[in-house]
Amino acid sequence: MTTKPMTARALGRATLERQLLLRRAPMGAVEAVAHLVGLQAQDVRPPYVTLAARLADFTPAALSTALEERRVARLVTLRSTIHLHTAEDCMRLRPLVQPARERELHMFRKGLVGVDPARLRALTREYVEAEPRTSKELRELLLKEWPGADPQSLSVAARCSLPLVQVTPRGLWRRSGGVRLTTAEQWLGRAPEATPTADATVLRYLGAFGPASVKDFQQWSGLTRTKDAFDRLRPQLVTFRDEHGVELFDLPDAPRPDEDVPAPPRLLAEFDNLLLSHADRTRVVSDADKARTWHGNAPHAAFLVDGTLAGLWALKEGKEGGGEGSALTLEPFRELTRTQRDELAAEAERTAAVLEAPGTVTVDFGTIRKK
Repeated sequence: MTTKPMTARALGRATLERQLLLRRAPMGAVEAVAHLVGLQAQDVRPPYVTLAARLADFTPAALSTALEERRVARLVTLRSTIHLHTAEDCMRLRPLVQPARERELHMFRKGLVGVDPARLRALTREYVEAEPRTSKELRELLLKEWPGADPQSLSVAARCSLPLVQVTPRGLWRRSGGVRLTTAEQWLGRAPEATPTADATVLRYLGAFGPASVKDFQQWSGLTRTKDAFDRLRPQLVTFRDEHGVELFDLPDAPRPDEDVPAPPRLLAEFDNLLLSHADRTRVVSDADKARTWHGNAPHAAFLVDGTLAGLWALKEGKEGGGEGSALTLEPFRELTRTQRDELAAEAERTAAVLEAPGTVTVDFGTIRKK
């Protein structure tokens, strides 16, 4: 049965609760990565910032150790971007999104004339399982087989054809290195799930991002034609309507707090999935602010006030033991109350402390965006 409409604010509070952003959760790092169905990991720092905002007792060492122990790993999955997933999810989610990765190759077909896909997969596997390779090394090896192919197209084809993990030290806290690749099977010592359906992933998505529409799920996953999965699951779900009449699905027992529940300020990472995982993002991002976190193709880190995107932040780290402290700058999009400024500054100080910013940390309000 479809119930009364949910306001954007009510949807925001529901999603913030599931994103562990209304109160920090007493979870371990790996448990949180699983609950959130992966973290954006385009660079080294974002996963650490993401968990600092959400977990009560998080330390960067906890996530770094999980990477070293291969309980989590970094690879291309959702929306063709690098995500950090549990070892189990690497083998569940990459097979699920593999058709989307293969469709991506269509854009590079002109650079792959004469390249046999099966041969490319076999050679890529052989090369990276012999030893982890950089993208440049892998590309040069493949060019020996197909000297007339476009080098970039070969790199994309290798990445799309196989689940390639970024091996450590890439991603380790304060010890990261360059990107070297091997197969997920080799690195994690397990086989991928065979022909997974979207159903289980839809349920997990709703648990972390719901209530949500079919298009929301497709925006998050990068998949298409997933309405059938929602129709199969409909008997075990509840439905709502947003303010525009769009049908939203949800787990019956999932939390849906009152829209006036307080939402404390939180500093988010660049590419935080909270801001990228709905076709309609007005539950956390106003139409006026939706383009303000980007400069060219690069994102700024953003912060929330009262549960919505409210500004940008940047941490410039000083030198430990050198007398030079760290500086964290906050740039609100609009005027904040004194209480909001004080709470935001306190949250910024906490974030800098969790991220182990060296020296004394100065928090100020200023300008980050390039004009």
